[in-house]
Amino acid sequence: MRQAVFSSANLPAAIAVFVLAICAIYADEQNRRVSDQLARADVLAKVNIIRAKLEGNINGNLQLVQGLASAVTTEPYMGQQRFAALAANLFKEKSQLRNVAGAPDLVISLMYPMKGNEKALGLDYRKNEGQRTAALRARDQRALVLAGPVDLAQGGRGFIGRIPIFVPTVGGGDRFWGILSAVIDVDRLYAASGLTDPGLDIDVALTGKDALGGGGQRFFGSESVVNGNPVTTEVELPLGSWQLSATPKHGWPATPKNEAALRATMALAGALVVLPILIAGWLFGERQKNYAELRRLSQRLELALDASGIGVWEHDLATSQLVWDDRVNEIYGRVADGNPRGYDDWALAIRPDDLDRARKDFDAAVASRGRYSSQYRLLLPDGTVRHVRTRANFLQGLGDTPKLIGAEWDVTSDVLLNENLVRERQLSESKNAELETAKARIEHVALHDSLTGLPNRRYLDEMLARSRDDRTALLHLDLDRFKQINDTLGHAAGDAMLMHASKVIKANVRAADFVARIGGDEFIVVCHRRRDDELAALADRIIEEMRQPVDYKGHQCRFGVSIGIAANSGIDPKQLLVNADLALYRAKSRGRNRYEFFNEELQSEIVRTKQTADEILGGLERNEFIAYYQPQFDANTLEIVGVEALSRWRHPRRGILAPDVFLNVAEELNVVSLIDRTILEQTLENFRRWSLDGLNIPRVSVNVSARRLEDKDLINGLRKLAIKKGTVSFELVESIFLDEHDDLVAWNIEHIKELGIDIEIDDFGTGYASVVSLLKLQPRRLKIDRQLITPITGSAAQRRLVSSIIEIGKSLGIEVVAEGVETTEHARILKEIGCDILQGYAFGRPMDATSFRIFAQSREWLAAG
Repeated sequence: MRQAVFSSANLPAAIAVFVLAICAIYADEQNRRVSDQLARADVLAKVNIIRAKLEGNINGNLQLVQGLASAVTTEPYMGQQRFAALAANLFKEKSQLRNVAGAPDLVISLMYPMKGNEKALGLDYRKNEGQRTAALRARDQRALVLAGPVDLAQGGRGFIGRIPIFVPTVGGGDRFWGILSAVIDVDRLYAASGLTDPGLDIDVALTGKDALGGGGQRFFGSESVVNGNPVTTEVELPLGSWQLSATPKHGWPATPKNEAALRATMALAGALVVLPILIAGWLFGERQKNYAELRRLSQRLELALDASGIGVWEHDLATSQLVWDDRVNEIYGRVADGNPRGYDDWALAIRPDDLDRARKDFDAAVASRGRYSSQYRLLLPDGTVRHVRTRANFLQGLGDTPKLIGAEWDVTSDVLLNENLVRERQLSESKNAELETAKARIEHVALHDSLTGLPNRRYLDEMLARSRDDRTALLHLDLDRFKQINDTLGHAAGDAMLMHASKVIKANVRAADFVARIGGDEFIVVCHRRRDDELAALADRIIEEMRQPVDYKGHQCRFGVSIGIAANSGIDPKQLLVNADLALYRAKSRGRNRYEFFNEELQSEIVRTKQTADEILGGLERNEFIAYYQPQFDANTLEIVGVEALSRWRHPRRGILAPDVFLNVAEELNVVSLIDRTILEQTLENFRRWSLDGLNIPRVSVNVSARRLEDKDLINGLRKLAIKKGTVSFELVESIFLDEHDDLVAWNIEHIKELGIDIEIDDFGTGYASVVSLLKLQPRRLKIDRQLITPITGSAAQRRLVSSIIEIGKSLGIEVVAEGVETTEHARILKEIGCDILQGYAFGRPMDATSFRIFAQSREWLAAG
């Protein structure tokens, strides 16, 4: 084709094609340039409309706020109510303002609207990384600064216009009052300016966050717009600008709209000139190619026949004369001498056990004058066995004798290979059967508990994942007192109890129920389509049988079981398992050896606990935990001899909360020690201030949790506080002082004493402390619990009990504090029986630091005494 086109006869056509191509390229390029210019002009017109809307909306919003800024300048001490009244007028106008905030001294304390923006109150611009730079920039340049978009403390995003406010001073100058911030809602501004219009047929990007212009950070649109050769314009802002970039929605047109028509016209003109010449050259080339292909195919056929090893034969059916080519002679082990062969030459070469079948195939083909196909084995003169396959067709020409003409080839290697494959397949099938058996055993071991034979946790998870029943119930069982049996009688006894428990469970469930041991002494029963009363009856039966004693090598072992039940329709099986576990936790917390259903009350309790936990963590971050102080008085003189610091939670919605509201949740969060530390630090600071104010408070007492006593860094932290000896006491609950407490707690207590901090035992008489514990610990004071103090006014026996405790304390040189002194009668009795210190509502309630200072200075309790 190439030679035909560029032959000397086609030279004029080649010159014409060259000239036409140059003209077409030039015309196409000029057409493309004009199209690009028109497209960019169209995009620029649309961008200018968006720019004008952006500038108008932003300036309009900020102009609204300028009036409020003037009002603040004239009324710098306005409160929230006045601020809200003025700001409300701004929102009557059509704008994109989200809220307006006043930040005297750069801390937000004025806000409108308040609803939904409470989280922004108290925001200090100097401490907020995202907003500090823009706020200080507005203050330092004494000009309105538009920043953003920024993430708002109350949620969402917005542009913030910050107006620095300077109020005049007496001397004729002015002072910086703070910042008036107007938050422009990002989404509403974009919508009002047309940026998010679904009908917009251009892609837009805004660059220059915080009004830093084209060199700033992109904050709207895709990076592909900025990198896509966009049309750009500047959006002028107060003290800065944004760069607005735009490209068509689907990119710049790759080709002009009329490109196809132009090129088609040029192609048609060229085709009319050169097509006849090209067709003639193509036809000549096709003829040459066909000749070459015919020669190539002939060579391939010759090579294929030679390489295939196929021999060709001819059998004259009338004379039984055979004609074999050299390859057939080679297959039959004969010399290729060109001599004719006979029927017997063929038949005698076939193995006797294949001869009958070979003859039947041959005779059938001759009788039907159809196709002949057969496979048989040859026995060569040297004893070699050869497998051959033959194919032939019947042929009888006009006036000629009937013949079979066919081909024959050696298939010995194929037959041997197939025989090997059959043997290998049989061996493989045998091995696979063994592997399947082993796999089944492994699967059973992997999915079942080795001790009880019950399904394990993995089997349970798989079963729950496959479960599609709309009414599934789970019973989560945990054995009570199993650990004591395991620890005292050994693991063999524990295993025997687990086997007994599994038998009890299986004996009480239905055949269709699923029982699993999921670890240790925990079991799961999965039931389907059971009513709650049926589940309760099942739990009762299991609990009753588990209570019966089990004999193990002469030992009567007794244990129980706690059961959590969760049943629901359509709930996720994994969540159902969690619900059953929560119900089990409640059953154990309510006394064990019982069952509990997961219900809405438990769900609500979980939600409340989760909410309280979140609020506690937030309260710690916001310093909401504060110290309240209850004075302690000398029983004889009624002078203040100390104060006890009590933790309180200044909840933003619920007010002041006592520890009974949050302490259990705080212990689960492991933040009690953090609360203890916070209260201690506040107490030391207030104690220092009282001393500076001239209040003679001898000491302060602070409660310390058991968890904090287990802190290995406790002593190092106390050393840094430089506590003056004898001014601080740590109140430790009595339950800490068991005769065998752990070594770290004992070590910390000894070093606390060395730091000059007194130790007091709190709630004495309700725990487990013994006289031996008191001798070992040697506390400075012990505090008799209010449960023992309250009844002494009406019970002589109770007075004797309290008197005995006081005598024990005095004999050991320990001061005795009575808490819960509610009346003057309590105070009188305690004084008579020798109590040293009194604490209770009769003289003073817990109060904050300021109230305590006023109380101590007033000495009003002396009148009550």
